[in-house]
Amino acid sequence: MCSRVSRTEVEALKDLIQGNILLLCHKKADPDAICSAYAFNSLIKTLNKPSSSKILLPGGASRVSKRLMKKIGIETVVEASIQEADVLIFFDIGTLSQLDEWEELVVSSQTPKIFIDHHSPLELVERLSTIYIVNEDATSTCEIVYDIYEGLGVTPDCEAARAMLIGIAYDSKHFRMGDARTFKTVSKLLSLGLSLEDELSVLDGAVDKSEKIARLKAAQRMKLMTVSKWVVATSHISSFQGSGARALIDLGADLALVAGGKRGTIKASIRSTREFFKETHIHLGRDIAKKIAEEFSGAGSGHSTSAGINCTGDVKLFLNRANAVIKEEIEGLA
Repeated sequence: MCSRVSRTEVEALKDLIQGNILLLCHKKADPDAICSAYAFNSLIKTLNKPSSSKILLPGGASRVSKRLMKKIGIETVVEASIQEADVLIFFDIGTLSQLDEWEELVVSSQTPKIFIDHHSPLELVERLSTIYIVNEDATSTCEIVYDIYEGLGVTPDCEAARAMLIGIAYDSKHFRMGDARTFKTVSKLLSLGLSLEDELSVLDGAVDKSEKIARLKAAQRMKLMTVSKWVVATSHISSFQGSGARALIDLGADLALVAGGKRGTIKASIRSTREFFKETHIHLGRDIAKKIAEEFSGAGSGHSTSAGINCTGDVKLFLNRANAVIKEEIEGLA
């Protein structure tokens, strides 16, 4: 079964990762981003090259990630200097806007850059990269990091293996998504002495009151549109857009888009069922998010059934245009 990382990429990585290394995750970093950075940081130390490395979270971590970091002891920093870094390595970053205020610094920096990701490839990111390892078929960035371990002939220690297993579990929606390579990787990680039940328990946690209210508001404000056989739901809430979109899918929508924002900024999350993607082949990141974002001076990216947008404008106008784009994409299949 072939690796998600080529031999050429592995050799290039091996040559480049030394000196002062800064590992960066996206804004509100999720468990896949943080766990892949943590596992890669462990790999750097295992290679025993003359180097120092640290994980930077430019825009902080998500609630579930904060809980995870505390439980398994992941240390990060909130400040660092790009000028002092010899190498920058980015994990799970679909668009540069996910770096928040660090975007301009990264674009203007001449420091070698490595991007490791599982979103749709982006030309701008590829141009900036010294090494660009992206595989959209991977369910998680942690799967790609594991393949780098294998390519280098390194067996991850228990904590790195644990982190990668948790990251895969999170992004695969507790293994409801994935292919043969995903589950082969999971099997190899478990063979290192891990317990699936124990690692999944790290992700468990009650939804707090504010998120519950946001989900209910998304349902309360929901507008439905039927296009062909598909039910499309849109809504607006000021936070927890991703959770709100998932809630609308759980209620029965085939595709859901939830947007919101403050002071002219808009954040939107889009979700669809696997059935919707299999029958329509409409890729949310490439066909929906990217197209809408460009019209609102922003950036959009994601996967086949999960995508996000960060842009500017009026939320009402944004939702109206989003509905139109979604309708055009579905009707264009006829």
